[in-house]
Amino acid sequence: MNEPFQYCIIPSPVGELLIAGDSTGLKVIDFQAGPHPRTPLATWVRTVRPFEEAVEQLNLYFAGQLREFTLPLAPEGTPFQLRVWQALRTIPYGTTVSYSEIASRIGRPRAMRAVGAANGHNPISIVIPCHRVIGKTGALVGYGGGLAIKQALLAHERRVLAALSESHVKTSEIFRHPHKGGKAKMEKVKQNGPRCVVARDL
Repeated sequence: MNEPFQYCIIPSPVGELLIAGDSTGLKVIDFQAGPHPRTPLATWVRTVRPFEEAVEQLNLYFAGQLREFTLPLAPEGTPFQLRVWQALRTIPYGTTVSYSEIASRIGRPRAMRAVGAANGHNPISIVIPCHRVIGKTGALVGYGGGLAIKQALLAHERRVLAALSESHVKTSEIFRHPHKGGKAKMEKVKQNGPRCVVARDL
């Protein structure tokens, strides 16, 4: 007999998220505000306890304080889908790649359509970052949570990287010219460092 899923539904800056899994790992993160939200089955057990780490990491992600998730994942799919989803996890934070690039990475350069289909069936949104895959022309194309959410996630990641880059430039400037500012200037940079991107920013 299969182990029943456990699940919880949490608020987020992009609407409610359904999180589900079992003892093998996380299996679902789904946008409840999306066009086709996943509904928990009657056999699923509602509890937040198994997902405390997932909730914490998602909160840190939305606050701009986490760029790489370290959660045990156990997505269910075909061997081809699993290969695509694994490739998606290698896309760096704040960047985008095309479907054809993912197809090449998994050794199937002509399978762009199949990659697109696998991308659309990704069961663990955000953590498996299918939002970072775009069309060859740069168009956002489709997304399970809707294009508005895809655009919001990409904009959020780019803002975080821009803030970190700006902070790095300011700090580097101080170390290049230590006689121009000293301690007072360093304190000023600390106060004006990267701004946390909290819920209202998305």
